[in-house]
Amino acid sequence: MTVTESSGGAPLWRDRQFVVLALARVISVLGNGFARVALAFAVLSLPGAGASRLSLVLACQAVPQLVFILVGGVIADRMSRSRLMALADVLGAGAYAGLAAMVLTGHAPLPAMCLFAVAAGTATALFAPALDGLVPLLVPASRLQRANGVLRMGINGSMLLGLALSGVTVALVGAGWALALNSASFVVSAALTARLRVTTPARSKASGWADLREGWHEFASRQWLWVVVAQYAVVVAANNANVGVLGPLAADQHLGGPRAWSVIVAAQALGTIAGAGLAARVRVGRPVLVAVLCTFPAALPITLLSLRAPVWLIATTMFGAGIASDVFGVLWTTTVQRRIPEQALSRVSSYDWFGSLAFAPLGLLIAGPVATRVGTDTALAGCATLIVVATAGALLSPEVRRLGASDEVGAGGVLPDGASVAGTRPAEEPADETSLSERAQEPGDRA
Repeated sequence: MTVTESSGGAPLWRDRQFVVLALARVISVLGNGFARVALAFAVLSLPGAGASRLSLVLACQAVPQLVFILVGGVIADRMSRSRLMALADVLGAGAYAGLAAMVLTGHAPLPAMCLFAVAAGTATALFAPALDGLVPLLVPASRLQRANGVLRMGINGSMLLGLALSGVTVALVGAGWALALNSASFVVSAALTARLRVTTPARSKASGWADLREGWHEFASRQWLWVVVAQYAVVVAANNANVGVLGPLAADQHLGGPRAWSVIVAAQALGTIAGAGLAARVRVGRPVLVAVLCTFPAALPITLLSLRAPVWLIATTMFGAGIASDVFGVLWTTTVQRRIPEQALSRVSSYDWFGSLAFAPLGLLIAGPVATRVGTDTALAGCATLIVVATAGALLSPEVRRLGASDEVGAGGVLPDGASVAGTRPAEEPADETSLSERAQEPGDRA
């Protein structure tokens, strides 16, 4: 594996459109940093709540991400992606406002909590594919890796701040106010995203079903793409079970509660900042291979949790796992954006999301009952094993091992593997946004 420094260029902060997008993401993710810790402990603090109820609420948030992600991909390719992102932020704001109100008033019937969790998950399904399809319309292809790295650095720094403050906020004023802050952050993000002015390229007038079939062809014809997505179907399920249910349970049982868990997840967030910064500045000869190898470290902190290791040791390994996870994220996102035709990018990205999230609701739904039956420690060890086995399986693919990086785009915007690449900067004018029924297609991304 050869690694060299990436080429220079004008600082991205001089690009007003990119700065607005980055600021919107930073503010939204700051609120999510609060919610990531607060939601679990908010549910656990309610009368009669336990591991099974927490699993159900989080599963209700995850299921719509799976069910509606392909629809989100089609919509994003049919309309202005920035407008769709703003609408998704508004929906997310309403969902977290409802959850906050129920927690603050102490009146939180389970059906209502599940309904708001479904709304929050639907917002993610609409937002995520559009984001990955929007970045190549703002940034030239040659600077996509740096742009993805810079975005992730800002996002991860914001997540770190949110996580660092979340445990204190939950302990001092309660989880309800932390959820309310997340709702407010969505409102600000929606206002900023709505200010973006990006020309929407002309789209086909094909039906939604035809769009889905075309997106599936683009996805299934690339072995490296569907193999890694299959790997992450298992990895995401195991990680979600850990972060959403098993980790908080372990912290509550023998690590000291929400403050200890905040330290652990904040260490991971700090690692992702370093990882994004590293990935933004280096060029890797085989990006998909390196990305897959970067998945192995995720199993170590989960293993240590199962062994009831000290908080400082778990946090240290979470820091390393955070570095590896964002090297994966930047390399993966950039490879997809460079090798998938722009007009199909949102749909392919939505298949990426759909496959990656395929088992996520199941992981959340069964984590609590499994922990109750076999013990939290055993359930955590099982999650770590699944990550290792799935990652080793992905390395069996020849394309995963051999696919090379290419920063040079040939005539017609075609990379060596035959895939087109997006990335020419459009005029910064309002898009010609026709009605939803007149447009087509949507992207997907791994967050």
